[in-house]
Amino acid sequence: MADPAAPELVRCPVCLRELEAARINAHLDGCLKQAEPLPRGDSLAAAAPPPSPSPRALQGGKRMRLSGPEEGMAAPSGDPVSAAPFPLFSKPRAGAESPMRAGGWAEPEGTKGLAAGAPSSLQKSLDGKPLADKMRPCALEDYVGQDKVLGEKTLLRTLLHSQEIPSIILWGPPGCGKTTLAHIIAKTSKKNGTRFVTLSATSASTNDVREVIKQAQNELRLFKRKTILFVDEIHRFNKLQQDTFLPHVECGTVTLIGATTENPSFEVNSALLSRCRVIVLEKLSVEALESILTRAVKSLGIRVLKQDARSEGANGGSNSEPTVYIEEKAISTLAHLCDGDARTGLNGLQLAVQARLATERVTEDTKDASENEILIQEQDVKEGLQRSHILYDRAGEEHYNCISALHKSMRGSDENASLYWLGRMLEGGENPLYVARRLVRFASEDIGLADPLALNQAVAAYQGCHFIGMPECEVLLAQCVTYMARAPKSIEVYRAYSKVKECLKNHKGPLPPVPLHLRNAPTKLMKGLGYGRGYKYNPMYSKPVQQDYLPEELKGIKFF
Repeated sequence: MADPAAPELVRCPVCLRELEAARINAHLDGCLKQAEPLPRGDSLAAAAPPPSPSPRALQGGKRMRLSGPEEGMAAPSGDPVSAAPFPLFSKPRAGAESPMRAGGWAEPEGTKGLAAGAPSSLQKSLDGKPLADKMRPCALEDYVGQDKVLGEKTLLRTLLHSQEIPSIILWGPPGCGKTTLAHIIAKTSKKNGTRFVTLSATSASTNDVREVIKQAQNELRLFKRKTILFVDEIHRFNKLQQDTFLPHVECGTVTLIGATTENPSFEVNSALLSRCRVIVLEKLSVEALESILTRAVKSLGIRVLKQDARSEGANGGSNSEPTVYIEEKAISTLAHLCDGDARTGLNGLQLAVQARLATERVTEDTKDASENEILIQEQDVKEGLQRSHILYDRAGEEHYNCISALHKSMRGSDENASLYWLGRMLEGGENPLYVARRLVRFASEDIGLADPLALNQAVAAYQGCHFIGMPECEVLLAQCVTYMARAPKSIEVYRAYSKVKECLKNHKGPLPPVPLHLRNAPTKLMKGLGYGRGYKYNPMYSKPVQQDYLPEELKGIKFF
C-alpha cells in the first residue's frame, strides 16, 4: 500500500524524469538548458512514447511549422530548440527507414531499389509509383535534354552551383523536365539550409499560399532561413491569386519557382512576370529520350537485344527464372512516338513490360522449359502507348501556332506542308469546323479574285464537315486545303478593304454625308428635300454614265 505521505510524482514531458509535482514548473523553465539525457538502459525511456517539445521550447510561444524536406529535423543552431541536450525528435532505430528517405527528398534516386533480372523482382519493381517518378533524376549531372538552358557555362547552371537562385518561371511542354528541375533545385538548396515548399495550383487555395508566406516570414525573421516556393501549374491560379505573391517576391520573403505549360505572356500576371525570369524548356529530342529510356531499362535489369546479339553487362536473372530482353528498335520507336514527353515514354515502357510479363504468366504452363527468355518487341511498345502522343492544346498556344503554320503554308503554295499542319490539328483533337471557318476566310483574304471558285470550295467544305463530322470529314478538309495551296493568290481585295478601314480611321472631323442624288426617296417629303434628284439609272443608258458615287471630300480617291 502506497505511503500517503509520499509526494506526488509527475514526469517531465521534455526529459522524461520523474519529479515532485511542486517542482515541475521550475524544472521546465530550465529543462532545455540544464537537463541531462536519460541513460540508455532507463526503463522509462524504453517504455515511453517519443517526447514532444514543451511550450517553452517554441520560439515566442508560437508553434514552429516545418514543411518540405526539413520536416522532422531539428531547428538550426543558435535557437533555443537546438540547444536542448535531449533531441526533440527521436532518431530511427537501426534498420528502420528514415522519414526523410521515405519522403523521397533526401535521396530520390530512381535507380536505387529497382530489382534486376528475374521477372518476379521486375514486376515488384514496377509496382507502386509510376516508373517516371522512380526514374526522376536528383542531380544536374543526370538531367538530360535541356543543354540550351542548363548546359555548361549557362547562366542558370552557374546560379544553381552558386546556390543563388532567383525567382523563375519554367515554361515548357508536358514531360520536358520542369518538375524534375524543381526537385533538383530543392536538393541543392537544402544543403545551405534553405526551406523548399511545394504547392500545386490545381489543389491549393489562396489561404494555403498565405500560410506558406507567413511561415517564410517567421523563418526569415527568427532563423534567417530563406524559403523557396515551387508552384506547379501556376497558370491555374487566376490573376487575383497571383497577386498574392507580388509583395513577397519583391522584398525577397520567398523565392518563387513556377511551372507552366501555357505561355506566361497570357497566363501569368504581367506584374509578377516582371519580377521573375522566364526559362523556356523545349521538347526533348529523340536522342535525349532514347538516353532516358535506356537508363530506365538498365535500372530494371532488362537486357537490350541488338541485332540478334544479347548485350553484355546487364544484370540478368538466375538460371531458374527467365531473362527479360527488349529490342533496341522498340526503344527507338518509343522515343519517336512519345513526341518529346519523357513521362509518356517511361509510363509507356512500364505498361509494355507489365503487359508482356502478364502474358508470360498466363502462357508459362504451355511453354517449353528450354524457352527461358522473355522478349519485349516493338509491337508491345506500340500497344502500351496506344497511339502516337501528339502535343496539341485546343485552348492553348499550340492551337494558334498550328493554325498560323497552316495558313502560311497554304499562302506559300506548299501543299505538303499544308496537309501536315492540317493533320497535326485534326489528329490532336481540333474541331474540324474551326479549321473549315479559317479556310473560308483564307479563300477571300489570300486567293480572292484570282480564283473566285475557292470561296465556293471553302463553303462547301464547311457544310460537309457540319453534315458528317469526324473522322469522315477529314478528307473534305484535306481536299479543300490542297485546292487552296495550289490556287493562284491575290490580295487585291484584302488590301483595298484595309485601305478603306484606314481611311475611315484617320478621317478628321465628322464623316461626310451621303450625296443627295445617291439617297433613296420613298416619301414625298424626302423627294421635296432633294433626295435622289439627278440620279442616273445606269441600265437605261447604252453608254457608260459619268456620275460621282463618293462624297465631295473623297472625290478621286483610289483604294485599288
